[in-house]
Amino acid sequence: QEQLVESGGGLVQAGDSLRLSCAASGRTFKNYAIGWYRQAPEKEREFLAAVSWSGGTTYYDESVKGRFTISRDVAKDTVYLQMNNLKPEDTAVYYCSAGSTIAQLEEYWGQGTQVTVSS
Repeated sequence: QEQLVESGGGLVQAGDSLRLSCAASGRTFKNYAIGWYRQAPEKEREFLAAVSWSGGTTYYDESVKGRFTISRDVAKDTVYLQMNNLKPEDTAVYYCSAGSTIAQLEEYWGQGTQVTVSS
């Protein structure tokens, strides 16, 4: 099955850091742009960050700019989201997605990984 697999979520305290991973499974996503999104309970899914297929271009939502960093290891076909200085409002299910361009990131989705930040 062609899919993206997220990992790295967990329960942390405010101020801690986490690194989420988004790995390819069943096919390669090396030529795809990858995005990270999150969805908190009773809220809509929101865009966080994206990286081009080469890793040379990145975009961030203003809400996480300076705290979150997206990167990719092309050789490992894996994209990371480094999250620093986590806050309780960062609690959500985090998803990665893939698309043929950085403007079209919703062709493939992972199953999500839970991040819970306690105060």
